[in-house]
Amino acid sequence: MSRIGRRIYYDLVTGNVIQDTGERRGSVIATTIESEIATFTALTERNRDTFGVIELEYGQYTQDFAECHGYRVNPETKELEFSYPDPNEEEPQEPVYQTPLSEQVGGLKSQVFDLDTRLMMLEMGGM
Repeated sequence: MSRIGRRIYYDLVTGNVIQDTGERRGSVIATTIESEIATFTALTERNRDTFGVIELEYGQYTQDFAECHGYRVNPETKELEFSYPDPNEEEPQEPVYQTPLSEQVGGLKSQVFDLDTRLMMLEMGGM
């Protein structure tokens, strides 16, 4: 069974998403960027110099896509950013884009591990 990650085509100036191919699995055939540009109207109608593409692995940012309100590509860093709902706000607010929460959580886990290790070393008199 084949598994193909999504490609996200975005405007180079604004970072707004033009086309998201989505993930595919099963009896699927991998396509090229050129064939997708020729297939999707949103891409064929644009000058190729005005948009970029990010290729994701299958399953990459699955939870972020499921929980976000929107996403874009940061035009400066060329990295994907997500906007998440604020559970404390009753009315929709202007989107605030940020690094994927899955990456933020991973970084925090690493920091906690480092702090725990240092604390253990201090308690054992090793630092």
